[in-house]
Amino acid sequence: MAKVAHLAMLELTDAELERFTDQLDAVLHLADQLDAFDVSDVPPTAHPFGMTNVLRPDVAAPPEADDGVRQEALDGGPEVEDGRFKVPPALGEAP
Repeated sequence: MAKVAHLAMLELTDAELERFTDQLDAVLHLADQLDAFDVSDVPPTAHPFGMTNVLRPDVAAPPEADDGVRQEALDGGPEVEDGRFKVPPALGEAP
């Protein structure tokens, strides 16, 4: 564990080294237990569930095609000007 700590550039006390050595040993023991399972017939996967993207494509639409969503969002804001949220200038006074 001292070598791993050194490679990770960690400064550990002797008590920490002992505690982390025990913890790392327990993790490696669990990994050994997982190696006992025969997974040769299991295909590699990126995700355990067969998921597909359920979101619509991100396509820009003209403002009049928003079915009221834009206005609903603007109605939730504190102040609106020219169809946009009005916010204080971020870099000082407005020109």
